[in-house]
Amino acid sequence: MSGFFINNRWFLALGIIAVISIFAFFLPAIWFIVPILIIVFSLLTIVDFIALFIGKKNVIAKRTTAERWHLGESNAVNIFLKNNFPFAISIEVIDEIPVIFQKRNFILYMNLARGAQLDYQYELIPFNRGELNFGNINVFISSPFKLLKKRIKAVQETIVKVYPTTKLLKNYQLMAVTDQHGITGSRKIRRLGHSLEFEQIKYYVTGDDIRTINWKATARTGELMVNNYTDIRSQQIYCLIDKGRSMKMPFEGMTLMDHAIKASLVFLNIALHKHDKAGLISFSSTVNDIIPADQGPKQMQKILDTLYNQRTDFQDSDFGKLFVHVKNKINQRSFLMLFTNFESLAALERQMPYLRNLANKYMLCVAFFENTAVDEIIHSTPDTLEGIYKKTVAERFSFERKLMVKELRRYGIIAILTTPERLTVDVINNYLELKSRQLL
Repeated sequence: MSGFFINNRWFLALGIIAVISIFAFFLPAIWFIVPILIIVFSLLTIVDFIALFIGKKNVIAKRTTAERWHLGESNAVNIFLKNNFPFAISIEVIDEIPVIFQKRNFILYMNLARGAQLDYQYELIPFNRGELNFGNINVFISSPFKLLKKRIKAVQETIVKVYPTTKLLKNYQLMAVTDQHGITGSRKIRRLGHSLEFEQIKYYVTGDDIRTINWKATARTGELMVNNYTDIRSQQIYCLIDKGRSMKMPFEGMTLMDHAIKASLVFLNIALHKHDKAGLISFSSTVNDIIPADQGPKQMQKILDTLYNQRTDFQDSDFGKLFVHVKNKINQRSFLMLFTNFESLAALERQMPYLRNLANKYMLCVAFFENTAVDEIIHSTPDTLEGIYKKTVAERFSFERKLMVKELRRYGIIAILTTPERLTVDVINNYLELKSRQLL
Protein backbone atom coordinates (compact mmCIF):
# COMPACT_ATOMS: atom_id res chain seq x y z
CA MET A 1 0.00 0.00 0.00
CA SER A 2 1.35 3.45 -0.89
CA GLY A 3 0.29 7.07 -0.53
CA PHE A 4 1.14 10.53 -1.84
CA PHE A 5 2.48 13.25 0.48
CA ILE A 6 4.09 16.67 -0.04
CA ASN A 7 7.40 17.35 1.64
CA ASN A 8 8.15 20.53 3.58
CA ARG A 9 10.77 21.49 0.98
CA TRP A 10 8.01 21.79 -1.67
CA PHE A 11 6.15 24.37 0.43
CA LEU A 12 9.41 26.18 1.17
CA ALA A 13 10.25 26.44 -2.56
CA LEU A 14 6.72 27.64 -3.34
CA GLY A 15 7.00 30.25 -0.60
CA ILE A 16 10.30 31.53 -2.01
CA ILE A 17 8.72 31.93 -5.46
CA ALA A 18 5.81 33.83 -3.89
CA VAL A 19 8.19 36.22 -2.07
CA ILE A 20 10.17 36.85 -5.29
CA SER A 21 6.90 37.53 -7.12
CA ILE A 22 5.98 40.17 -4.54
CA PHE A 23 9.36 41.88 -4.92
CA ALA A 24 9.05 41.67 -8.73
CA PHE A 25 5.76 43.56 -8.52
CA PHE A 26 7.72 46.57 -7.21
CA LEU A 27 10.85 45.86 -9.31
CA PRO A 28 9.68 45.05 -12.86
CA ALA A 29 13.28 44.48 -13.95
CA ILE A 30 13.38 41.11 -12.16
CA TRP A 31 9.92 39.97 -13.20
CA PHE A 32 11.36 37.65 -15.89
CA ILE A 33 12.82 35.46 -13.10
CA VAL A 34 9.39 34.48 -11.78
CA PRO A 35 8.18 32.46 -14.83
CA ILE A 36 11.53 30.69 -15.00
CA LEU A 37 11.32 29.69 -11.34
CA ILE A 38 7.74 28.47 -11.75
CA ILE A 39 8.70 26.37 -14.79
CA VAL A 40 11.74 24.87 -13.03
CA PHE A 41 9.69 24.21 -9.87
CA SER A 42 6.94 22.53 -11.90
CA LEU A 43 9.42 20.39 -13.85
CA LEU A 44 11.20 19.27 -10.67
CA THR A 45 7.87 18.36 -9.09
CA ILE A 46 6.90 16.30 -12.14
CA VAL A 47 10.30 14.58 -12.26
CA ASP A 48 10.09 13.83 -8.52
CA PHE A 49 6.60 12.38 -8.97
CA ILE A 50 7.71 10.18 -11.88
CA ALA A 51 10.79 8.98 -9.98
CA LEU A 52 8.76 7.99 -6.94
CA PHE A 53 5.41 6.80 -8.28
CA ILE A 54 5.85 5.60 -11.87
CA GLY A 55 6.92 1.99 -12.25
CA LYS A 56 7.27 -0.84 -9.75
CA LYS A 57 10.10 0.69 -7.77
CA ASN A 58 9.69 0.05 -4.08
CA VAL A 59 11.28 -0.38 -0.66
CA ILE A 60 11.08 -3.70 1.15
CA ALA A 61 10.42 -3.39 4.89
CA LYS A 62 10.22 -6.30 7.33
CA ARG A 63 10.07 -6.59 11.11
CA THR A 64 11.47 -9.53 13.04
CA THR A 65 11.41 -10.13 16.77
CA ALA A 66 11.17 -13.05 19.16
CA GLU A 67 7.77 -14.66 19.62
CA ARG A 68 8.26 -14.49 23.37
CA TRP A 69 9.42 -11.48 25.31
CA HIS A 70 10.61 -11.36 28.90
CA LEU A 71 8.92 -9.13 31.43
CA GLY A 72 11.03 -6.23 32.68
CA GLU A 73 13.93 -6.95 30.30
CA SER A 74 15.18 -5.39 27.06
CA ASN A 75 13.77 -7.17 24.00
CA ALA A 76 15.16 -6.52 20.52
CA VAL A 77 13.09 -5.56 17.46
CA ASN A 78 14.81 -5.71 14.06
CA ILE A 79 13.74 -3.66 11.03
CA PHE A 80 15.06 -4.80 7.64
CA LEU A 81 15.00 -2.30 4.75
CA LYS A 82 16.05 -2.72 1.12
CA ASN A 83 16.14 0.05 -1.50
CA ASN A 84 14.91 -1.09 -4.93
CA PHE A 85 14.96 2.41 -6.44
CA PRO A 86 17.64 3.19 -9.06
CA PHE A 87 18.85 6.14 -6.96
CA ALA A 88 19.66 6.99 -3.34
CA ILE A 89 16.68 7.80 -1.17
CA SER A 90 15.94 9.32 2.23
CA ILE A 91 13.40 7.48 4.34
CA GLU A 92 11.42 7.93 7.53
CA VAL A 93 10.24 4.77 9.23
CA ILE A 94 7.32 4.78 11.65
CA ASP A 95 6.85 1.40 13.28
CA GLU A 96 3.42 0.97 14.85
CA ILE A 97 4.58 -0.31 18.22
CA PRO A 98 2.06 -1.34 20.92
CA VAL A 99 0.23 1.61 22.46
CA ILE A 100 1.17 0.48 25.97
CA PHE A 101 4.68 1.90 25.44
CA GLN A 102 3.24 5.40 24.75
CA LYS A 103 5.96 6.28 22.21
CA ARG A 104 4.14 8.89 20.15
CA ASN A 105 7.17 10.28 18.32
CA PHE A 106 8.88 7.04 17.36
CA ILE A 107 10.38 7.90 13.94
CA LEU A 108 13.59 6.50 12.43
CA TYR A 109 15.47 8.67 9.92
CA MET A 110 18.02 7.11 7.56
CA ASN A 111 19.49 7.21 4.05
CA LEU A 112 19.79 4.27 1.68
CA ALA A 113 22.05 4.13 -1.37
CA ARG A 114 20.92 2.50 -4.59
CA GLY A 115 20.26 -1.23 -3.99
CA ALA A 116 21.45 -0.92 -0.38
CA GLN A 117 20.15 -2.99 2.54
CA LEU A 118 19.97 -2.01 6.17
CA ASP A 119 19.23 -3.80 9.43
CA TYR A 120 18.17 -1.49 12.24
CA GLN A 121 17.60 -2.70 15.79
CA TYR A 122 15.85 -1.02 18.69
CA GLU A 123 14.84 -2.30 22.11
CA LEU A 124 11.69 -2.17 24.21
CA ILE A 125 11.16 -3.07 27.88
CA PRO A 126 7.64 -4.37 28.71
CA PHE A 127 6.33 -4.03 32.25
CA ASN A 128 3.08 -5.91 31.65
CA ARG A 129 2.55 -9.56 30.87
CA GLY A 130 0.19 -10.69 28.12
CA GLU A 131 0.00 -10.03 24.41
CA LEU A 132 1.51 -7.01 22.62
CA ASN A 133 0.13 -6.07 19.21
CA PHE A 134 2.48 -4.53 16.66
CA GLY A 135 0.84 -2.83 13.69
CA ASN A 136 2.19 -2.03 10.24
CA ILE A 137 5.51 -0.50 9.19
CA ASN A 138 5.10 2.90 7.51
CA VAL A 139 8.00 3.97 5.25
CA PHE A 140 8.05 7.51 3.83
CA ILE A 141 10.40 7.75 0.82
CA SER A 142 11.94 10.91 -0.61
CA SER A 143 14.10 11.25 -3.73
CA PRO A 144 17.23 13.47 -3.78
CA PHE A 145 14.93 16.42 -4.68
CA LYS A 146 12.92 15.88 -1.46
CA LEU A 147 9.85 17.66 -2.82
CA LEU A 148 7.39 14.78 -2.55
CA LYS A 149 7.01 11.73 -0.35
CA LYS A 150 5.79 8.28 -1.12
CA ARG A 151 4.40 6.25 1.75
CA ILE A 152 4.67 2.50 1.67
CA LYS A 153 2.73 0.60 4.30
CA ALA A 154 4.18 -2.84 4.95
CA VAL A 155 1.30 -4.86 6.37
CA GLN A 156 2.94 -6.88 9.12
CA GLU A 157 0.76 -7.09 12.18
CA THR A 158 2.54 -9.12 14.85
CA ILE A 159 1.46 -10.48 18.22
CA VAL A 160 4.18 -10.94 20.82
CA LYS A 161 3.61 -12.81 24.07
CA VAL A 162 5.26 -11.32 27.15
CA TYR A 163 6.24 -14.03 29.62
CA PRO A 164 7.61 -13.65 33.12
CA THR A 165 11.39 -13.68 32.86
CA THR A 166 12.80 -17.21 32.53
CA LYS A 167 16.44 -16.25 33.06
CA LEU A 168 15.98 -16.63 36.81
CA LEU A 169 15.03 -20.28 36.27
CA LYS A 170 18.56 -21.12 35.11
CA ASN A 171 20.16 -18.95 37.77
CA TYR A 172 18.44 -20.83 40.58
CA GLN A 173 18.59 -24.36 39.13
CA LEU A 174 21.93 -24.88 40.86
CA MET A 175 20.10 -24.69 44.17
CA ALA A 176 18.06 -27.73 43.16
CA VAL A 177 21.01 -30.04 42.50
CA THR A 178 23.49 -29.11 45.24
CA ASP A 179 23.49 -28.71 48.98
CA GLN A 180 25.73 -25.64 48.77
CA HIS A 181 23.38 -22.66 48.64
CA GLY A 182 25.99 -20.00 48.08
CA ILE A 183 23.99 -17.82 45.73
CA THR A 184 23.71 -14.24 46.95
CA GLY A 185 20.62 -13.72 49.08
CA SER A 186 20.06 -17.31 50.15
CA ARG A 187 21.10 -18.77 53.46
CA LYS A 188 22.92 -22.00 54.15
CA ILE A 189 20.76 -24.75 55.64
CA ARG A 190 22.08 -27.37 58.05
CA ARG A 191 20.77 -30.80 57.17
CA LEU A 192 19.35 -32.62 60.19
CA GLY A 193 19.98 -36.23 59.25
CA HIS A 194 18.65 -38.24 56.32
CA SER A 195 15.39 -38.28 54.46
CA LEU A 196 13.40 -41.47 54.40
CA GLU A 197 14.05 -42.47 50.79
CA PHE A 198 16.92 -44.89 50.12
CA GLU A 199 18.81 -44.27 46.87
CA GLN A 200 21.79 -46.67 46.58
CA ILE A 201 24.69 -48.46 48.27
CA LYS A 202 28.12 -47.02 47.45
CA TYR A 203 31.73 -47.30 48.52
CA TYR A 204 32.70 -45.33 51.60
CA VAL A 205 34.69 -42.16 50.97
CA THR A 206 36.14 -39.73 53.47
CA GLY A 207 33.40 -37.48 54.79
CA ASP A 208 30.55 -40.01 54.64
CA ASP A 209 28.53 -40.45 57.81
CA ILE A 210 29.75 -43.61 59.56
CA ARG A 211 26.21 -44.13 60.86
CA THR A 212 25.16 -45.12 57.35
CA ILE A 213 27.63 -48.01 57.01
CA ASN A 214 25.91 -51.07 55.56
CA TRP A 215 27.60 -53.95 57.39
CA LYS A 216 26.01 -56.71 55.32
CA ALA A 217 27.21 -55.18 52.04
CA THR A 218 30.62 -54.58 53.65
CA ALA A 219 30.87 -58.25 54.64
CA ARG A 220 29.97 -59.43 51.14
CA THR A 221 32.38 -57.18 49.25
CA GLY A 222 35.22 -56.87 51.71
CA GLU A 223 35.11 -53.10 51.17
CA LEU A 224 33.51 -50.52 53.45
CA MET A 225 30.04 -49.74 51.99
CA VAL A 226 27.53 -47.08 53.04
CA ASN A 227 23.88 -46.41 52.31
CA ASN A 228 23.14 -43.27 50.29
CA TYR A 229 19.89 -41.42 50.87
CA THR A 230 18.10 -38.75 48.88
CA ASP A 231 15.23 -36.37 49.52
CA ILE A 232 11.77 -37.86 49.35
CA ARG A 233 10.49 -37.39 45.81
CA SER A 234 7.17 -37.05 44.03
CA GLN A 235 5.61 -34.74 46.61
CA GLN A 236 2.77 -32.60 45.30
CA ILE A 237 3.68 -28.89 45.31
CA TYR A 238 1.05 -26.28 44.44
CA CYS A 239 1.34 -22.53 44.05
CA LEU A 240 -1.88 -20.66 44.86
CA ILE A 241 -1.77 -17.17 43.33
CA ASP A 242 -4.21 -14.53 44.54
CA LYS A 243 -5.42 -12.27 41.69
CA GLY A 244 -7.64 -10.01 43.81
CA ARG A 245 -7.43 -6.26 44.24
CA SER A 246 -4.89 -6.51 47.07
CA MET A 247 -2.35 -7.85 44.55
CA LYS A 248 -2.80 -4.84 42.25
CA MET A 249 -0.42 -2.69 44.31
CA PRO A 250 2.60 -1.60 42.21
CA PHE A 251 6.24 -2.06 43.18
CA GLU A 252 9.13 -1.02 40.89
CA GLY A 253 6.97 -0.91 37.78
CA MET A 254 5.27 -4.28 38.37
CA THR A 255 2.32 -5.37 40.49
CA LEU A 256 2.60 -7.63 43.50
CA MET A 257 1.04 -10.36 41.41
CA ASP A 258 3.87 -10.02 38.87
CA HIS A 259 6.37 -10.59 41.66
CA ALA A 260 4.32 -13.55 42.90
CA ILE A 261 4.28 -15.08 39.42
CA LYS A 262 8.04 -14.64 39.05
CA ALA A 263 8.63 -16.32 42.41
CA SER A 264 6.17 -19.12 41.52
CA LEU A 265 7.99 -19.94 38.30
CA VAL A 266 11.38 -20.18 39.99
CA PHE A 267 9.97 -22.12 42.93
CA LEU A 268 8.06 -24.64 40.79
CA ASN A 269 11.06 -25.09 38.50
CA ILE A 270 13.23 -26.01 41.49
CA ALA A 271 10.50 -28.33 42.78
CA LEU A 272 10.53 -30.16 39.44
CA HIS A 273 14.33 -30.47 39.60
CA LYS A 274 13.91 -31.89 43.08
CA HIS A 275 11.67 -34.53 41.43
CA ASP A 276 8.52 -33.21 43.08
CA LYS A 277 5.26 -32.69 41.23
CA ALA A 278 4.44 -29.05 40.43
CA GLY A 279 0.94 -27.64 40.09
CA LEU A 280 -0.79 -24.26 39.96
CA ILE A 281 -4.06 -22.64 41.01
CA SER A 282 -4.99 -18.99 40.41
CA PHE A 283 -8.04 -17.42 42.02
CA SER A 284 -9.88 -14.20 42.76
CA SER A 285 -13.64 -13.98 43.28
CA THR A 286 -13.66 -17.34 41.49
CA VAL A 287 -11.06 -20.05 40.90
CA ASN A 288 -9.77 -19.40 37.39
CA ASP A 289 -7.00 -21.83 36.45
CA ILE A 290 -6.08 -25.23 37.83
CA ILE A 291 -3.05 -27.17 36.60
CA PRO A 292 -2.83 -30.57 38.35
CA ALA A 293 0.55 -31.37 39.87
CA ASP A 294 2.72 -33.42 37.54
CA GLN A 295 6.37 -34.17 36.74
CA GLY A 296 6.04 -34.39 32.97
CA PRO A 297 8.62 -32.73 30.70
CA LYS A 298 6.00 -30.28 29.42
CA GLN A 299 4.72 -29.27 32.86
CA MET A 300 6.87 -26.13 33.11
CA GLN A 301 5.77 -24.97 29.68
CA LYS A 302 2.15 -25.55 30.62
CA ILE A 303 2.61 -23.38 33.72
CA LEU A 304 4.32 -20.64 31.67
CA ASP A 305 1.51 -20.61 29.11
CA THR A 306 -1.03 -20.21 31.90
CA LEU A 307 0.75 -17.47 33.83
CA TYR A 308 1.89 -15.15 31.05
CA ASN A 309 -1.54 -13.61 30.47
CA GLN A 310 -2.91 -13.49 34.01
CA ARG A 311 -4.51 -10.22 35.14
CA THR A 312 -5.50 -8.88 38.52
CA ASP A 313 -8.97 -7.44 39.08
CA PHE A 314 -10.56 -5.15 41.64
CA GLN A 315 -12.69 -7.79 43.37
CA ASP A 316 -12.17 -9.32 46.77
CA SER A 317 -10.65 -12.79 46.67
CA ASP A 318 -12.97 -15.58 47.79
CA PHE A 319 -10.93 -17.93 49.99
CA GLY A 320 -14.06 -20.00 50.64
CA LYS A 321 -14.32 -20.99 46.97
CA LEU A 322 -10.58 -21.61 46.94
CA PHE A 323 -10.89 -24.08 49.82
CA VAL A 324 -13.77 -25.92 48.14
CA HIS A 325 -11.88 -26.30 44.85
CA VAL A 326 -8.64 -27.35 46.53
CA LYS A 327 -10.48 -29.91 48.65
CA ASN A 328 -12.22 -31.37 45.58
CA LYS A 329 -9.21 -31.35 43.25
CA ILE A 330 -6.31 -32.30 45.52
CA ASN A 331 -6.99 -35.66 47.16
CA GLN A 332 -3.67 -36.26 48.93
CA ARG A 333 -1.65 -34.26 51.40
CA SER A 334 0.32 -31.62 49.48
CA PHE A 335 2.40 -28.54 50.06
CA LEU A 336 0.50 -25.35 49.22
CA MET A 337 2.40 -22.09 48.70
CA LEU A 338 -0.15 -19.27 48.86
CA PHE A 339 0.85 -15.87 47.46
CA THR A 340 -1.48 -13.16 48.70
CA ASN A 341 -1.51 -9.84 50.55
CA PHE A 342 -3.55 -8.91 53.62
CA GLU A 343 -4.17 -5.19 54.01
CA SER A 344 -4.91 -5.40 57.74
CA LEU A 345 -5.22 -7.83 60.64
CA ALA A 346 -8.99 -7.69 60.27
CA ALA A 347 -8.68 -8.81 56.64
CA LEU A 348 -6.61 -11.80 57.77
CA GLU A 349 -9.10 -12.71 60.50
CA ARG A 350 -11.93 -12.80 57.93
CA GLN A 351 -10.03 -15.41 55.92
CA MET A 352 -8.54 -17.31 58.86
CA PRO A 353 -11.27 -20.02 59.03
CA TYR A 354 -10.55 -21.02 55.42
CA LEU A 355 -6.80 -20.91 55.94
CA ARG A 356 -7.13 -23.11 59.02
CA ASN A 357 -9.21 -25.62 57.06
CA LEU A 358 -6.53 -25.72 54.37
CA ALA A 359 -3.81 -26.14 56.99
CA ASN A 360 -5.69 -29.06 58.61
CA LYS A 361 -5.75 -31.02 55.36
CA TYR A 362 -2.53 -29.83 53.68
CA MET A 363 0.79 -28.22 54.57
CA LEU A 364 0.10 -24.53 53.99
CA CYS A 365 2.61 -21.72 53.62
CA VAL A 366 1.37 -18.14 53.22
CA ALA A 367 3.68 -15.58 51.61
CA PHE A 368 2.59 -11.95 51.91
CA PHE A 369 4.30 -8.60 51.56
CA GLU A 370 5.86 -5.92 53.68
CA ASN A 371 5.15 -2.34 52.69
CA THR A 372 8.56 -0.86 51.83
CA ALA A 373 7.14 2.68 51.86
CA VAL A 374 6.09 2.17 55.48
CA ASP A 375 9.59 0.95 56.38
CA GLU A 376 11.07 4.14 54.94
CA ILE A 377 8.78 6.25 57.16
CA ILE A 378 9.65 4.16 60.23
CA HIS A 379 13.38 4.67 59.75
CA SER A 380 13.02 8.41 59.08
CA THR A 381 13.53 11.14 61.70
CA PRO A 382 10.47 13.45 61.60
CA ASP A 383 10.86 17.08 62.57
CA THR A 384 7.21 18.12 62.31
CA LEU A 385 4.03 17.13 64.11
CA GLU A 386 2.62 15.68 60.90
CA GLY A 387 5.77 13.61 60.44
CA ILE A 388 5.44 12.22 63.97
CA TYR A 389 1.82 11.21 63.26
CA LYS A 390 2.87 9.46 60.04
CA LYS A 391 5.68 7.60 61.79
CA THR A 392 3.33 6.48 64.57
CA VAL A 393 0.79 5.15 62.07
CA ALA A 394 3.56 3.44 60.09
CA GLU A 395 4.89 1.72 63.22
CA ARG A 396 1.40 0.51 64.07
CA PHE A 397 0.97 -0.81 60.54
CA SER A 398 4.30 -2.65 60.75
CA PHE A 399 3.38 -4.10 64.15
CA GLU A 400 0.11 -5.38 62.67
CA ARG A 401 2.10 -7.22 60.02
CA LYS A 402 4.10 -8.99 62.71
CA LEU A 403 0.87 -9.88 64.51
CA MET A 404 -0.36 -11.48 61.27
CA VAL A 405 2.71 -13.72 61.16
CA LYS A 406 2.19 -14.69 64.80
CA GLU A 407 -1.51 -15.40 64.23
CA LEU A 408 -0.80 -17.66 61.24
CA ARG A 409 1.90 -19.60 63.04
CA ARG A 410 -0.40 -20.07 66.04
CA TYR A 411 -2.54 -22.35 63.87
CA GLY A 412 0.36 -24.26 62.34
CA ILE A 413 0.50 -22.20 59.14
CA ILE A 414 3.95 -21.35 57.82
CA ALA A 415 4.17 -17.58 57.25
CA ILE A 416 6.65 -15.67 55.07
CA LEU A 417 6.57 -11.89 55.48
CA THR A 418 8.93 -10.39 52.91
CA THR A 419 9.49 -7.61 50.41
CA PRO A 420 8.65 -8.12 46.73
CA GLU A 421 12.32 -8.08 45.76
CA ARG A 422 13.22 -10.81 48.29
CA LEU A 423 10.14 -12.93 47.71
CA THR A 424 11.80 -15.44 45.37
CA VAL A 425 14.80 -16.13 47.62
CA ASP A 426 12.71 -16.41 50.78
CA VAL A 427 10.23 -18.83 49.20
CA ILE A 428 13.02 -21.06 47.87
CA ASN A 429 14.84 -21.07 51.20
CA ASN A 430 11.65 -22.05 52.98
CA TYR A 431 11.06 -24.95 50.56
CA LEU A 432 14.65 -26.24 50.80
CA GLU A 433 14.59 -26.01 54.56
CA LEU A 434 11.39 -28.04 54.75
CA LYS A 435 12.94 -30.64 52.44
CA SER A 436 16.09 -30.87 54.55
CA ARG A 437 14.06 -31.33 57.73
CA GLN A 438 11.98 -34.11 56.14
CA LEU A 439 8.76 -32.13 56.64
CA LEU A 440 7.59 -32.57 53.02
